[in-house]
Amino acid sequence: MTPKRLLAGLAAATTVAITSACAPLEPADPFPRAALQAGLDELVETQAASAAFLRVEEGEHEWSAAAGTVERGSTVPVSASSRFRIGSVTKTFVATVVLQLVDQGRLALDDPIERHLPGVVPGGESITVRQVLGHTSGIYDYAHEPDRSTNRWRGEARFRTYRPQELLDVAFATTPYFPPGQGWHYSNTNYVLAGLLVERLTGKPYGAAIAERILQPLHLNQTTVPGTDPAVPEPHAHGYAEVGGEFVDATEMNPSLDWAAGEMISTAADLNRFASALLGGELTSEASLAAMREPVGTPPGGLFRYGLGLQRFDLSCGVTVFGHGGELLGYLTYTMATADGGRQLTLSYNPLRGVEGTDATVIGIVSGSFCPAGDVRPAP
Repeated sequence: MTPKRLLAGLAAATTVAITSACAPLEPADPFPRAALQAGLDELVETQAASAAFLRVEEGEHEWSAAAGTVERGSTVPVSASSRFRIGSVTKTFVATVVLQLVDQGRLALDDPIERHLPGVVPGGESITVRQVLGHTSGIYDYAHEPDRSTNRWRGEARFRTYRPQELLDVAFATTPYFPPGQGWHYSNTNYVLAGLLVERLTGKPYGAAIAERILQPLHLNQTTVPGTDPAVPEPHAHGYAEVGGEFVDATEMNPSLDWAAGEMISTAADLNRFASALLGGELTSEASLAAMREPVGTPPGGLFRYGLGLQRFDLSCGVTVFGHGGELLGYLTYTMATADGGRQLTLSYNPLRGVEGTDATVIGIVSGSFCPAGDVRPAP
């Protein structure tokens, strides 16, 4: 589900609109607000997106902005506090709960998955929990099948309910990408297994475990695990899919096809609070957080480096950020924070043509939010 082609640009951010549009900042304001707003406006004005939202925070400084309307043809502006589908950012929540269970001694990262999910995974005695969380298990991604991806228009099938075992059956019917630990391949199947692992060890639905361990303690009251509910709670902007040359409303879908790999709904404020707490050491032990941040694999082409439920981006200005991207049809989201969680960004928008034509604008928004003013330069 991760929009990989756009994420690739973050590691090689070039001098884009940020440097030219950025006026000198007042010392008290760490954010180039005019340039960032211009980036959001550009996404909408070029019809690359119907709506866009951004929230950047550091300490007592916070800034939210939006562009676009709640739906195509409407004059009602979107709210910066809108809810949206976060897609694969869900994986970071799931990985955090697994690491909390590690901290409690309920399992170890190098335990074979067979020990905790006996009989579930073919060859599970040779696949570790670490490999599942880091996408080095080799297990096939069920979402690569044409009718098993929430990134594609599925007509009335988008309201169908799927059970985790159905998704696993699709994955295990295909030969693994490589032997466990012998490569790296992003696979949503890994996080279906991680969700089952949470349920087996906690005795609760994985969404209830996330609520109890993360959402409630952090007061993330606008974040939900919808299950089979097809709606996005208000306020929200509508998402769209292009079908036969026309845009159709894709806002409502039963997200059980993504389950623990990408079904959650949130807001920019909630996601920033989560990123701050996780990277600031509030949710796991220091050792577990280090394991999450330590890269275990790099996609072909070096798009980013992947840890355990966290992606690492080394920006060209020398700043390193951690987070995750997520994509469901009609919604694209990026949540990132500095290594200590001190500065956070969440950008979400409702694309009208995927990531095509948005790369430079989105890279500019992300780089401008983290890099010192005037220091967004080409990578060596």
